[in-house]
This record gives sequence, C-alpha cells and structure tokens, in this order.
Amino acid sequence: MIVYDKLWATMKERGVSQYRLIRDYRFSNGQLDRLRKNQNISTYTINLLCKILHCRVEDILEYIEEEEPPNDE
Repeated sequence: MIVYDKLWATMKERGVSQYRLIRDYRFSNGQLDRLRKNQNISTYTINLLCKILHCRVEDILEYIEEEEPPNDE
C-alpha cells in the first residue's frame, strides 16, 4: 500500500500549506482528499508535488507491505 504520510511533513518543512496548493498550484480538493485517504493518484500529480516541494518521491510517499489475511483451509 502506498501511503502519503511523509508528504505532510515535507509540506510543513517547506512551508507549503494545503490552501497554497489549492490557491497557487490549482490542486483540487478531490486530489488532496485522495492523498489524505492514501488513495490512487496519478504520476503527474506525484511529479507536480515533487516539483513544487523541490523534493524526491521518497519525501512524499512510501510503500508499506500489507499483511495478507490468514488462509483458512
């Protein structure tokens, strides 16, 4: 599962608020909502965030392996 927990810390470090993403960079509330809920976003959006925040992909997202449910056989 891809999680965006690091995004919020990077935004804080760089002084970029969610409001600024909406106002200055034309992010939609829907895009921010998908990020908050760790849902799918496009690579275009990831690229744009890296450009805005002057950071690497690792600074905004992380892959966490999900545990598989037990196999009841």
